[in-house]
Parts: sequence; structure tokens; C-alpha cells
Amino acid sequence: MGGNEWVYIKECLDTGWVSSAGKYVDLFETRVAEYTGARHAIACVNGTAALQVAMQLAGVRAGDEVIVPTITFIASINAVLYNGATPVFMDADDFYNIDVAKTIEFIKNETLFKGCSSFNKTTNKRIAALVPVHVFGNAVDLEKLISLCEERNIPIVEDAAESLGTRYTQGRLKERHTGTIGKLGCLSFNGNKIITTGGGGMILTDDDSLAEKARYLTTQAKDDAVRYIHDEVGYNYRLTNIQAAMGVAQLEQLPGIMNAKHQQYENYARGISALADVSMASRPGYANNNNWMPALRIETDSAISMRETLMSYLEKEQIQTRPLWYPNHKQEMYRNCQSYQIKRSIQLWEQTLCLPSYQQMEEKQINQVVDSISTWHQKQTRLQG
Repeated sequence: MGGNEWVYIKECLDTGWVSSAGKYVDLFETRVAEYTGARHAIACVNGTAALQVAMQLAGVRAGDEVIVPTITFIASINAVLYNGATPVFMDADDFYNIDVAKTIEFIKNETLFKGCSSFNKTTNKRIAALVPVHVFGNAVDLEKLISLCEERNIPIVEDAAESLGTRYTQGRLKERHTGTIGKLGCLSFNGNKIITTGGGGMILTDDDSLAEKARYLTTQAKDDAVRYIHDEVGYNYRLTNIQAAMGVAQLEQLPGIMNAKHQQYENYARGISALADVSMASRPGYANNNNWMPALRIETDSAISMRETLMSYLEKEQIQTRPLWYPNHKQEMYRNCQSYQIKRSIQLWEQTLCLPSYQQMEEKQINQVVDSISTWHQKQTRLQG
């Protein structure tokens, strides 16, 4: 909290505007819209709530199906069930994002377009949306998906929870911010994101009517707020003024935060460049990256055991790490859902370890992590002969 957080939050406390009304909610929405280039930004209590409402606005209904990646934090998948729909799981590419080639193949070969919708040939259910997730701040290669999804009437709802600050640098999407390509996009401001409001999320859209409906649904669907008349079921999903005040202060610092995160990634990459079979997870060349999460990749035949060994070793060195999320198509409640040719996701889960990263992390701390990884690597090399 290195900026105006104390100043703006104190103003909320001094004036009494602490709940879901107040100038900072509107200001935060305006600033996020300006930064991302979206026409509208609608604040929510968290990114999961934003996803739930965004899918509902995209037309996801009970009995539908939604195409999702198996590699993502589970909130992206749970939001599908919140709308009564079922996920269809896709594989990951080398950047941990949804495999665009396999997704196109699935839509072309495994769905049938009739009437105005696409239907899964296996289940006969309507494909109501596609939810690509920009994992670790890596932009999904959406340019290849847009035309087909428009042709097949499959709305794209982007999960940009981890990618605030990421922009495309090539092709038709050049200069566009993640979360602004699909019909709707969603951001998260959880405590571990690149900027935070403690909790919080945002729905992005260029559609005026969808933005109006999003505001309506996230504020309890009030048709007459004075007389408490409601014509639809709404949600108590509005962000508080205090949280929004923090968000405004955090957004002011985002350029500096991104510079720090970029330098941290480069320091990690330089530090481990000499280690065999170990590298930093790569970033796509068609977009920049907010470098939200640096990830180490262990590319050996025994990757999963090596990952666990390294994780335990670093923990003893007082260095906290985390593996990649467990593939969601293998989670207990989703095992019976359809998955399509998933292979790379399993490899990435076995190989990947997320490294410490936060705005104030200094080069000497990164060097400490790198030195510990190098020591572990030397020990493993000796053990292997």
C-alpha cells in the first residue's frame, strides 16, 4: 500500500460513505474503463460474482454447456454451475491458456449449428458460451477464435482476473486490453492480484444494454428502490466505497507495479538460465504481459516427483511456493463432465511450480530463491549420477 490508499479510505470514513454508495465506486469504474479501453466497467464484490453475472448476461441458462479450460482457478468453472450449466473442458497450450487449436477443432467437428445456436453432438446441449482464461497474465490467442465463435453464435466471456495490464501487440487485436475482446470480460481485485481492493471484481463490456443490466442485477434488481419493487432476482454484489477507494489508489500505481513485476521475471529468468531441464514458463510473443505470476517449469521424465521435492526443499528454506492448480476436469464434482483430448494440461500440472512474487520483492530476495533452487538442482544432479 504505497500510494493514496490511506488518504482515500480516510475520506470515506470521515464522510461516512463506507458502503456501496459513494464517489469512489463510480470513480473506480471510470478509471478501470479508461485504462482498459472498455466502454463500461461495473464493479462487483469479487471476480467470481463478476463471472457469474457475465455468463448470465451472455445468455447462459440451466441445461446449457460452456466451453472452459481445465487449467484455471476453480472459480472460473464454478461460475458455470452457478448458472445451472455444465462445463466442457479443453486442453492447455504452452502458455497455460486454453488450447485454441483444439477448441476450434471441437467446435467445428463436435458441435452442430442449427437455428441460431451451436449444439454439442454428444450431449445435444446448447453451447451457450466460451470462457477463455488469461492465465498468469498471458493473453489467450483470441484472434483465431473470434470469427468462428461469431459464426457459431458462441459468446466469448473472458476471464481476465489475472491479466490487468496485459495488451495484445500484434494482429487485429493490437493495443487491445484483455477482457475487452469478448462480449463481456471480468477482472479480479483479490488480495493476490496485481492490484487489490482486498476483494472485488469488475465486469467489462462495450454493450450499453448489457452494462445497464449488469448494474441492475448486481444491485438487487431494484425497479423501485424507494418502494422495494423487484421484477427479477438480483444479487447483493456491489463493491463498497471503501474498497473502491483502495482500488483507485492502487490503479494509480499500476505502471510502477508492472515495471517491478517485469524486472522480477527477468531476474528469475536470468538466475536460472544455466540450470538444465529447468526454465521459467514462457510468455506469448503476440502480447505483452503483466507478469502477475512467475512460474518455474521442470521438464524431466520425473517432473512431478522433482516438483514435490523442490517444493519441500524450498519450504525448509522458508520459501513458499505453490504447484499449478489441479486440472479441473479431474476434480471430484467435474469428473463426469465432457473433456476433449486433454494431454498438455496434465504435463503442465506435473511440471510447474509458482514462485514468490510481490510488488516490493527485492532483487536480493529473488537471488535467495534462485540460489536455493540452484543448490537443490546440484543435489539432484549428484543423486542422479
